[in-house]
Amino acid sequence: MNVAQLLQRQADERPDAPALIEGRGDDRRVCTFAELDDRAARAAGWMAEQELDSGDTVLLLQPMSIELYVAVAALLRRGLVAMVPDASAGREHIAACCRRRTPDAMIGPPKAHLLRLLVPELWRVPTAVSTSRWPVPGATRWATLKDREPQNSLADTNDETPALLTFTSGSTGPPKAAVRTHGHLHAQYEALRDALSLAPGQVDLATLPIFALANLAEGLSTVLPDVNLRRPAAVDPKPVLSQIRDERPTRTGGSPAFYERLLDADADALTTFDCVATGGAPLFPDTLQRFRDAAPETTILAVYGSTEAEPIAHVATDEIRAADWTAMREGAGLLAGPPVDDVELRILPDRWGTPIGPFSEEEFDARCCSVGTPGEIVVAGPHVLPGYLEGVGDEETKFAVDGTRWHRTGDAGRLDDEGRLWLLGRCHARIDDDRGTIYPFPVESAARTLSGVRFAAYVVHRGDRVIVVEPGEGRSPPSLQRIRDHLSSPVDEQIVMDSIPVDRRHNAKIDYPALTAALDRRRS
Repeated sequence: MNVAQLLQRQADERPDAPALIEGRGDDRRVCTFAELDDRAARAAGWMAEQELDSGDTVLLLQPMSIELYVAVAALLRRGLVAMVPDASAGREHIAACCRRRTPDAMIGPPKAHLLRLLVPELWRVPTAVSTSRWPVPGATRWATLKDREPQNSLADTNDETPALLTFTSGSTGPPKAAVRTHGHLHAQYEALRDALSLAPGQVDLATLPIFALANLAEGLSTVLPDVNLRRPAAVDPKPVLSQIRDERPTRTGGSPAFYERLLDADADALTTFDCVATGGAPLFPDTLQRFRDAAPETTILAVYGSTEAEPIAHVATDEIRAADWTAMREGAGLLAGPPVDDVELRILPDRWGTPIGPFSEEEFDARCCSVGTPGEIVVAGPHVLPGYLEGVGDEETKFAVDGTRWHRTGDAGRLDDEGRLWLLGRCHARIDDDRGTIYPFPVESAARTLSGVRFAAYVVHRGDRVIVVEPGEGRSPPSLQRIRDHLSSPVDEQIVMDSIPVDRRHNAKIDYPALTAALDRRRS
């Protein structure tokens, strides 16, 4: 099927319902499902005029906006591939992505079109569209597309037809290109719908693009935050809080750093929501507790997933028992909950960095870890990406079991006797020395229960086990002896940093390579 059929269905069933809401006050704009369908059809008609045909790639450098989702819907209708690099990763990342796949066209605001002058990889892009209301040299104005003849028919696609091309961060090498097909997007929509309990008529404040796409497919009204989401931990909370008051969204999904930013400005920021689904980074018990205390009547849902498999598991705070809270605080790992229905999940001995497989079913079962034994998390299912563009990255992250493709997440975890997943940290962050083997999350989680510890990182540096502490503004860190007395794992040195390096996309995951580089400078 063409996944655009899901969007057409909503236009037929609820034409006048708001699909997308953005801006505030005089700048507030609403796009209904019928308008979304009509605009997408006309944009697809223009693409046909430009002879952009099924399989061609269109680079999208448009922030989350009505224009972004009209463009995505048009590309799906036309059978084109939407190429979406991570704008927060910077110019070189975009250039590297374009080296992986040369776009046939690009769509974006004026700032994006400046890159056509600065990035040689964009010089060869023959067709450009500017979403500005003002002319941009060499680009068609988006506003003029509304006058084109609509393409009401959908391209003939199947489950294997590429639809969406996104990229890993490239922090450990060239960015890998994740190709989502029409069949994969449909399976991912179903998995998110079921995991997040999406239903028509709900109003969602969406900060994650793939969540907003699932909303449109299911008939939710999506409020787009009136802020730049490139750095969730640094957003101005005032415009978002204003939108929450005015639009009264019933649910929201985003990075934990985004919600902490809202709570720093308004302790009641989450109380208007029925559900807050947060993910993209590990959810430590102190953060979950803060969310629960701030909105005790709201369902706080911790979602675990990745670019290649979203979602994998989830747990609501009201499903976390007193013994689970204690276990997390004392170093048992982070409870991620049971795997979602559509995912098969196993734990294998940690061989990260070494290709594995193929296996027969019997060989695979024999290699899987028993309950409680830590190892690397591997998953399979209809919404799990079976491979990367041209196979680049498959050798280290994919393997086959009797012909079924499995994905190695690069995360370490264990399963308890109830089948629930506990996260232990990234496989590459595992500590192996003469004092044993340990992953970072259990130690970091326990450290964060101490007064004066906002964030913590546990690493080996030059043979020493080091605890890095970010105390937070106006707070004093605990002493090294206090930390040693509190933790069950050895600590050779404590280092205090004003800001521990975190990932660019969600601003909530520790960037261990960047942290190692900082320690090299600090301890030189």
